[in-house]
Amino acid sequence: MKMTSSFLALALAPALMFAGSKGDAVKRIQASADVFTEIMSAPDKGIPEQVLEKAQCIGIIPDLKRVGFIVGAKYGKGILTCRAGDSWSALASVRVEGGSIGLQIGAGETDLVFVVMNKRGQDKLMKDKFTFGADASAMAGPVGRTAEAQTDAMMHAEILSYSRSRGLFAGISLDGSTLRPDNEDNEAIYGRPVMQRDILSGSVAPPAAAETLYGVLNRYTHGRTAQR
Repeated sequence: MKMTSSFLALALAPALMFAGSKGDAVKRIQASADVFTEIMSAPDKGIPEQVLEKAQCIGIIPDLKRVGFIVGAKYGKGILTCRAGDSWSALASVRVEGGSIGLQIGAGETDLVFVVMNKRGQDKLMKDKFTFGADASAMAGPVGRTAEAQTDAMMHAEILSYSRSRGLFAGISLDGSTLRPDNEDNEAIYGRPVMQRDILSGSVAPPAAAETLYGVLNRYTHGRTAQR
């Protein structure tokens, strides 16, 4: 077990070392906009309109790092925004961390998008540490812009997740992964310490760097009412 833990620590060390800075945070915002655009632009793919109609929050983690040798691990930084009246809130910088047990060998990167389906799910994200599958029900979402969710369980899930894999793994599971506010990056973006609850509730002015991302989100969600 010690050898396995040491292996994971060494494998994730490059990802864990980078500190929060405004330049890195701005690049991550742009990368998030690119990821969402590319996923939604793929022919007959993307997140179904039925899901986006009910989206209360959207999280995007570009280049989620994954390593695996019997025990898998993943780590990534990205953004989260929630409905704030008729628009989207400012962006909260977040970290996703977690492990999974299974016969998996390899390494790679995955673009991750998760959709919080209701206000209850949003409220649970306000914790300092949120665990997918434990603090809120989470499952893989349906794919296809006009696809219909085929089960009641799927439409009652608080979080639906999507991934675009580039490495050796075919897919990803969020169960057991944790979501935390990235306070260093949030301070770098807004120039002062700010709580995630204030960011997502609409109390903080959106950063100028997010203009492109908001344009993409509004293209697919503008004028739609979130499920309360």
